[in-house]
Amino acid sequence: MLRAVLIDLSGTLHVEDQAIPGALKALEKLSRTNLLVKFVTNTTKESRNILHNRLTNIGFQIKKDEIFSSLAAARAFLDKRKWKSLLLLSPEALEDFEGLGCEKDSNPDSVVIGLAPDQFHYHRLNDAFRCLQNGAKLIAIHAGKYYKREDGLALGPGCFVKGLEYSAQCRAEIIGKPSKEFFLTALGDIPANQAIMIGDDVSDDVQGAQNAGIRGFLVQTGKYRPGDEMKISPPPSKVFPSIVEAVDFILEEISICNEKTS
Repeated sequence: MLRAVLIDLSGTLHVEDQAIPGALKALEKLSRTNLLVKFVTNTTKESRNILHNRLTNIGFQIKKDEIFSSLAAARAFLDKRKWKSLLLLSPEALEDFEGLGCEKDSNPDSVVIGLAPDQFHYHRLNDAFRCLQNGAKLIAIHAGKYYKREDGLALGPGCFVKGLEYSAQCRAEIIGKPSKEFFLTALGDIPANQAIMIGDDVSDDVQGAQNAGIRGFLVQTGKYRPGDEMKISPPPSKVFPSIVEAVDFILEEISICNEKTS
């Protein structure tokens, strides 16, 4: 029995300020079911408020509390431990971390790194390195390899996380996708085998979900590249051209299930 659908945002529903063709109507159809629909994202460029405004401006009818982001998960992680952190985050994401930031001279408990191109220069990364040398923990909101922009693929924070791990001889704790805990927290009390994850990243979205016991549907939009479905084992549960076909498949599955139980 299917009870929940988790959906990635960037590359699956939209690329920057452009909706994936047909995504608006597909999401509208899915919203008319009794399924829990939640939007799970590793986006660290902007706070949940800014992200929600972007999505509604594009035309998506999404409630703010339906967005489960790695930023929110990281905030909860730091709050629980009462840590102060050196934040390598974009200015648009900082509002989600109000009261938690400090600079290197204040002996931070952790270094938190997200997608923050303006922070990825030698002096700032060296500040992070020195904090790690002094005992701070390395917290990666996610370690994505790359993401899709309107002008093409762009580096994610993963290479900078790996560089700090190598130089400081430490291991980062990954908060967002593909962490098993991230997916299960998003589902709440719904069992993993009653859920589907739809995304364009074969590793973070699909493989991460399948490692948590969730069916993974790969869409050939956003950062997808031909042959991605062959890069993981087991392969994705399903592969679709876009979110449109994935939703149609889900609706058909629900219809068949209802016929069997009626």
